[in-house]
Amino acid sequence: MNKEILNALSELEKEKGIRQDVVLEAIKAALETGYKKNFAKATNFSIDIDEANGEYKLFQDKNVVEDVNDENLEISLEDARKIDSRYEVGDVVKIEIKPKKDFGRIAAQTARQVILQKIREAERESIFSEFYGRESDILTGVVQRESKGNIYVDLGKIEGVITANEQIPGEVYNPGDRVKTVIVEVKNSGKGASIMLSRSHPNLVKRLFELEVPEIHDGTIEIYSISREAGSRTKIAVFTHDPNVEPIGSCVGNKGTRVKNIIDEICQEKIDIIIYDKDPEKFIANSLGPAKIVKVTANEKEKSAVAVVPDNQLSLAIGKEGQNVRLAAKLTGWKIDIISEMQEKERNSKEEV
Repeated sequence: MNKEILNALSELEKEKGIRQDVVLEAIKAALETGYKKNFAKATNFSIDIDEANGEYKLFQDKNVVEDVNDENLEISLEDARKIDSRYEVGDVVKIEIKPKKDFGRIAAQTARQVILQKIREAERESIFSEFYGRESDILTGVVQRESKGNIYVDLGKIEGVITANEQIPGEVYNPGDRVKTVIVEVKNSGKGASIMLSRSHPNLVKRLFELEVPEIHDGTIEIYSISREAGSRTKIAVFTHDPNVEPIGSCVGNKGTRVKNIIDEICQEKIDIIIYDKDPEKFIANSLGPAKIVKVTANEKEKSAVAVVPDNQLSLAIGKEGQNVRLAAKLTGWKIDIISEMQEKERNSKEEV
C-alpha cells in the first residue's frame, strides 16, 4: 500500500462514487485473510491502515490473562503491563509484528484486486440503477450474436437478450443490424444487471406509435389498448377528447407514412387502427374490422357479446384460423361470438318455435 493507491481511491470516490473508507475496509479484510492463509496458522491477527498515508501495520491480538495457556492467543498481565501499565485482565493487547518481505508484494496485489473488484461492483450497480424501473421503455441496439436461440444486443453500456419467445417469428437477426426493442425485465444477478428485451411484445408497437405520432406523444390522442400476434397482425384502439383531431388519420399519417414506418420496423406486420368507444357494442363492432358488422348484442354481466355480420363477411370477421376475432377479444376484453345474418334468422326461428 502506498500514496499511489490512496490517490487511486480518491479518484474512485469522485468518478464512481465508491467511498474510500469502504474500499480500505475491504482491503484490510482481504489482507488479514491473506496473511493468515500464507504466513500464519493462528487466527488472531488484524491489520490497521493509516488513511492519511496508506501505510499498514500488522498486529497480533492477545487476551490479557493471569496464567498463559496459549502464547499465540494470550499474554500474562505482568507482560502486558510492561507494554502499558493500564492493562487489566480481559483486555486485548495489540502487539505489532513485522511481516515477512513477501507480504509487501501481497499487500499491493491485494489492494489492486480489491480496487478492481469494487470498480466492477460499482459499475454493475450503476448500470442496474440506470435500467431498473424502465420496463416498457424502447431501446435501439446493435445485434451482436446468436446463441442457443437467443439474440444478444449491444445497448452501449450493457448487452441485452432477446429470448426465442420474445422474437418476431420469421425475423432474421444478423450481426450489425440495428433493432428497436422494449425492455420486458431488468434483473440484478451476481454478475450484474441482466436486461431482457422483446421484439414481439405489444408495448413495442405502443412505443413506436408514440415515436411516430406527435399527437400520441403529447397526449392529444390516447392509446386505449393493443392486442398483437407478432409477425402477423396487431390491433390498436385509440381515442381523443379533441373534436378537431381525427385519430385514425393522425396515426396513419400523410399518405400512410407514419404507420408505414412502424410496419417497416416490425417486419411488415399488418396493423388495424380502431376507434375506442365507451359503448361496448360500438367498440366491439369497431374491433372486428375490416369486417362490416350488422349489430352487436352485449351481455354486460358475463362480459360476452354476439356480433352479427352479413353472410359474405363471416369468414372475414372470424379471420384466418380465428385470428381477427381472437385479437378483437383481446383488444376489448370481451368474449365475442360471430354469427351470420342467416344463422341469426335460424336462431330466431328456433326460439319462436
